[in-house]
Amino acid sequence: MKKILIVIADYYKDISSSLLKSAKSNLNNFAVKVIKVPGVFEIPITISKNIKKYDGFIALGCVIKGKTPHFNFISSASTQAIMDISVVNKKPIGNGIITCLNMSQAKARGKKGKEAAQAVISILSQ
Repeated sequence: MKKILIVIADYYKDISSSLLKSAKSNLNNFAVKVIKVPGVFEIPITISKNIKKYDGFIALGCVIKGKTPHFNFISSASTQAIMDISVVNKKPIGNGIITCLNMSQAKARGKKGKEAAQAVISILSQ
């Protein structure tokens, strides 16, 4: 049985719980472990520390734009780090980190976890 690690930033707990529920809905045929981290920026290092233990990974979290450029830095850095880890290690990482302008957009995207899970399943089945 393939093993998948879900790393979830629970800064916005209500959003992250929706993302996690939707991701898990597709993973019945996999051994799944969940690790919670404080924010999106901590997701890549957590995946890196566990890269040899799992066949695939799902990154879940939410970044909401504020009044400073912090949103851009966190979104870009985490996305690039996740892609780099995936390519270098040749392991699929479903990026279910949603980036939104406000909380209502974030709540509307709660099913993005399922899409991230489907992406990982697709690559693992190749």
